[in-house]
Amino acid sequence: MTRRTTRRKFVGQSAALTAGVGYWAGTSPNLLAQQSALQAPAAACVGVGGKGSSDTSHIAEHGVAIAGLCDVDGGTLTKKGREFPDAKQFQDYREMLDALGDKVDIVTVSTPDHSHAAAAVRAMRLKKHVYCQKPLTWSIAEARMMRETAAEMGVVTQMGNQGTSEDGLREAVEVIQSGAIGDVKAIHIWSNRPVWPQGIGRPKGADPVPESLNWDAWIGPAPMRPYKENVYHSFKWRGWVDFGTGALGDMACHTTNMPVMALKLWDPIAVTAVRNPGFFENETFPASSSLMFEFPESEGLAARQFYWYDGGNLPPDDVISQLPESFQKRVAQQRDGGRKTSGAVIIGTKGILFSPDDYGAKYFLLPEEKFTDYQPPEQRLPRIPFKGGGDQRQKWEFVATVKGEYEPGTMSNFGYAGRLTETILVGNLALRAGEGQRIEWDPVNLKSTNRPEVNQYVAREYRSGWEI
Repeated sequence: MTRRTTRRKFVGQSAALTAGVGYWAGTSPNLLAQQSALQAPAAACVGVGGKGSSDTSHIAEHGVAIAGLCDVDGGTLTKKGREFPDAKQFQDYREMLDALGDKVDIVTVSTPDHSHAAAAVRAMRLKKHVYCQKPLTWSIAEARMMRETAAEMGVVTQMGNQGTSEDGLREAVEVIQSGAIGDVKAIHIWSNRPVWPQGIGRPKGADPVPESLNWDAWIGPAPMRPYKENVYHSFKWRGWVDFGTGALGDMACHTTNMPVMALKLWDPIAVTAVRNPGFFENETFPASSSLMFEFPESEGLAARQFYWYDGGNLPPDDVISQLPESFQKRVAQQRDGGRKTSGAVIIGTKGILFSPDDYGAKYFLLPEEKFTDYQPPEQRLPRIPFKGGGDQRQKWEFVATVKGEYEPGTMSNFGYAGRLTETILVGNLALRAGEGQRIEWDPVNLKSTNRPEVNQYVAREYRSGWEI
């Protein structure tokens, strides 16, 4: 049997992992397991600097052959190439997928947010299994497209919110769903982000593009703009509206993950930007914001409100005062100009679940005296058998599912991750409406019914040559 024939069978027997109705769906990829004994899957990696460097190395640690490396920065590409000398190198993912499309089974996408969908959808349409960094997409419409494409093509997918693979997060979900803290009506989540510039305008002029940088490929599907040294590439892009999704997009796929999963916080009916200094010259996200999402009563769950805070904003005192004293001291230090905190507080009629971990991997039940003898409920969600750091565990979950060696499958597959991302990015849409303005949201048709002027930001027009 030739290598090409084997790979086509490998891809053709892939199992779909979607969660269009629930939050997680497993699979029984037994046929994949039959093929995995023949050869290791191969991967092409898009974006191999920063987080992309560890994404590439971690899947390789789990038995994936790295066949292709792509990065717009030639220096980054050369550096990663030393680790994988047999991998072919590219600075344009379109060229890599054209060259290696019939030679790889997996594509990882670890680029700035604005290129996630353009690269990942192209890969899925080639029947490649895709691991994509969070947030899943730059726009709401892209998130819907990603989960629909994954379902249509029947590929294994995973978004890079590694907390999903932590035992602590899965146990916290079980605790909330068991009714231990009663009916939940309010969720408060805050982040220490942004740690990059926001609330600034576009710099004037242009700098020479470094010879090693493919600036056209870095811009990709976004509107073209001049290169400016140390302004966008390689780290500060998150605050720019054309490329990133701000503090909310960067961290909410981590920090809201546990309560979203436990309480099915998708398809909000309205979002209000409670505090919103506004987009600066329509170029960058505000330096700080506070949002309120509204979710209706559904599936036996009470109507719930989810509050988000970033840029140093915090929940009200009556929420903070219920947290452990040690954490209250950290908040007091923050208010005095100290290091910013992050946290998640899920308030129920019988108690509170508090997580000081961005990934939801650690939690406390409060008040402590009420839960002194509490025992977690019977396990319902699978636990990943691989022992290691959260990032490595999530890569194991993905690769083992591709190989057909892990029957439960990936939990943060695009069926779930797409819904999570849709929910989060409606918050950025609300920031467009202005402070105190409530936008009513139609989650089926992806549009605001009372503020139609914001609907132009649900999707984007792609630059010529970079269309999806």
